[in-house]
Amino acid sequence: MAKSPENEHPLKAFGWAARDSSGVLSPFKFSRRETGEKDVQIKIMYCGICHSDLHYLINQRGNAKYPLVPGHEIAGVVTEVGSEVQMYKVGDKVGVGCMVGACRSCDYCTQNLENHCPKIILTYNHTYYDGTRTYGGYSNFIVVDEHFVLRIPNDLPLDAAAPLLCSGISTYSPLIFYGLNKPGMHVGVVGLGGLGHVAVKMAKAFGVKVTVISTSPNKKEEAIEVLGADSFLVSRNPDEMQAAMGTMDGIIDTVSAVHPLLPLIGLMKCNGKLVMLGSPKALELPVMPLLMGRKMIVGSAIGGIKETQEMIDFAAKHNIIPLVEVIPIDYVNTAMERLEKADVKYRFVIDIGNTLKAA
Repeated sequence: MAKSPENEHPLKAFGWAARDSSGVLSPFKFSRRETGEKDVQIKIMYCGICHSDLHYLINQRGNAKYPLVPGHEIAGVVTEVGSEVQMYKVGDKVGVGCMVGACRSCDYCTQNLENHCPKIILTYNHTYYDGTRTYGGYSNFIVVDEHFVLRIPNDLPLDAAAPLLCSGISTYSPLIFYGLNKPGMHVGVVGLGGLGHVAVKMAKAFGVKVTVISTSPNKKEEAIEVLGADSFLVSRNPDEMQAAMGTMDGIIDTVSAVHPLLPLIGLMKCNGKLVMLGSPKALELPVMPLLMGRKMIVGSAIGGIKETQEMIDFAAKHNIIPLVEVIPIDYVNTAMERLEKADVKYRFVIDIGNTLKAA
């Protein structure tokens, strides 16, 4: 007979979980494994809320496993290390992002691309090596192999560092890989939400000219005055879009809702790259504009551990601080409702350390 989540492992844990596709979260008792030789035990202080958490909670992707404890933007403090751990010690500020395991031997893993490993183990809603469920950061602590733990510099606040472990690497990686990080380049950012506002900050830190492209004219002042964008386009304004045609080296598209690609392709110069970070269900692909301008539509999803650490260090060096709304754990269901309406500037972060209490 299968053991209950509370009795699978020796260490008692608690958090908030959804029990079904209603997505409603409530207190949940479960367990975590003991700290192994190469493991790091982390007291979770903050956990960011990613839009994908909402997708999983309501089983939008059809693969949710309940009970489900979300959270892959984890920031905390080391409380215990295994006997063979070399990189961390008790008291270190650390983080855990979207993955907690991979095969470590395939072509992707040996190139520091664990995020593309066929045997990747995600931080929650996945199956660990021992056959048990992975539970995420809406919980009091987590035990992770040291390879998948990230060091957070002391001058980077933990609450702001948490979203970088997903939105930070999701925007940093494509800027570098697709060569859109050269000073003087012109990059568009579509959507000014949790991903988009970090994309603006990352691109500006590289010395890139940034234009925000949004359906909301009321975001213009904040995009320019607060986030540092150089210009702003209202995508529904044909005159503004026409005036900017053929001016951009690339575009980072963070929007997950269905939207037209043709106007965005037109904004790019020859050889331009439209990088999709959002995940709309279906988009119309206009081929002729790609052929005539030798333009590309490409994708990107997070990054490997080595690159994620580079991103965190880059963010600390350039003072890239995501704009967050810190909330108590008992506000999380309201936060999900607001997130669905895009009613947040720009990322919810749960204050786990001060507000999560044992049920």
